[in-house]
Amino acid sequence: MNAKQSILWGSAALAAGAAGAMLLGRAASARRLHDDVARLFADAADPSRHIYREAQLVGLPAPVKRYFRHVLPDGRPYLRGLRLRHDGQFKPNLKKEWVRITGEEYMTACPPGFIWQGTTSQFTARDAYEDGHGRLAVHLLGLVPVLHGEGPTYDDGELLRWLTETVLMPTALLPSDELCWIDLDDESARLLFRHRGRSVACIVRFNAANEIEECEALRHQGEAGLQTWVGRFLHYRAWHGVRAPSVLEASWVIDGHRQPYAQFAVRELEYDQLKAF
Repeated sequence: MNAKQSILWGSAALAAGAAGAMLLGRAASARRLHDDVARLFADAADPSRHIYREAQLVGLPAPVKRYFRHVLPDGRPYLRGLRLRHDGQFKPNLKKEWVRITGEEYMTACPPGFIWQGTTSQFTARDAYEDGHGRLAVHLLGLVPVLHGEGPTYDDGELLRWLTETVLMPTALLPSDELCWIDLDDESARLLFRHRGRSVACIVRFNAANEIEECEALRHQGEAGLQTWVGRFLHYRAWHGVRAPSVLEASWVIDGHRQPYAQFAVRELEYDQLKAF
């Protein structure tokens, strides 16, 4: 074997090794996700004995009333949880280019909780709010840890993500001992949520079709501290008798300009199927 052939064989071996490591890493990540989802759903309370009735909307801000009448049929049992799959694009950093991403998300209504796992060609990311705590983890090739975040700022940030994404599970947005709506004007309202002594809030804006279109809040963005964060919810459709968005977008507002970093299209959404895909 000559030198050129040796280099080619060596390159092929390295490529095969990297591909094998990626497959092993993603298989391990999938097993962890399956186990963690089982624990998340095992702790979920069953609220189905509670039934949504339009009469309970008395006293709510006008746009909030219109929203619930639009997305929920009268007599709908409360939802316990959901699971979904999405594809789309994501920016690991606002200064970087978009990359393709696929993901799965699992949510519970009570107690509030979720696990999201997204996969690109290079990394696997996990966002979660479980047992009152938020966490973020990123693994290169699904195996090598490159980022791990937890603590009070992540607790707040992930609880806020759960709150805004319950637009996918709207019975969780009905008033309760932990959740309340405050009137602002005919097109917006303030949403407040408390859990285990922690409080998060956002401004919710409604469109002409009586759908939640935007949620805006202050959220920690790494070393930059508190920044304005905006979630957008688009292209509503009927999912098993409930109207919810099929496109989600998240942005940071930097110097007055929105800079999107996540754009997800929901391809599959199921309610109360409390197990991993």
